[in-house]
Amino acid sequence: MRKVFLLLAFSLALLIPAFGQGSPGARKIDNEFVQQQFGNQFTLLPEIVPVFGDLDGDGVEDVAIAARCKNPMLDQAERNYTVMDPYYDFFGYGDPRMTTTFSEGDPTHRGLVVLIIHGAGPEGWRSATPKAKYVIVNLPYRTLSVRKMKLRKKTIEAIYVEEAGEMGESSAVFFDGRKFRYVPMGGDMQ
Repeated sequence: MRKVFLLLAFSLALLIPAFGQGSPGARKIDNEFVQQQFGNQFTLLPEIVPVFGDLDGDGVEDVAIAARCKNPMLDQAERNYTVMDPYYDFFGYGDPRMTTTFSEGDPTHRGLVVLIIHGAGPEGWRSATPKAKYVIVNLPYRTLSVRKMKLRKKTIEAIYVEEAGEMGESSAVFFDGRKFRYVPMGGDMQ
């Protein structure tokens, strides 16, 4: 009995370091990660948790991160990401070279961006070289979530947005295979 107990204790002592290391592909989403992927112009918004899902429909996990940015166009070529403005594109003019110069009236909404990393391979968005990176500008959000959405006859995953403002509106942003699209979903029933 004593030999069995000692063997069990020895085996457990050998396994403890393996549990403490976590998975080797796990990467923490913090301000350092955001600046490593997108540049020093970006700051993570810690009050809004990152959301995960298959946003491009390839079966690999992607991530959407709420952040604030001073100038999204600055590191675009160096950090290999694309800046898009689906919100103003829906309303007729979505060229981010122009719409990033628009001034937001409410200072709490200035510089809000959504950072999206499309995953590649078995590691998904944690991969050292992700499939694609996007910066969504001018999206007035309060919260973000990923949910399934019916689009024509397909079911896709989209980023649902509770918009900032008095109206309590919600909207969705989805990837159509080429770019992100904005769709208003209406207000709440209260």
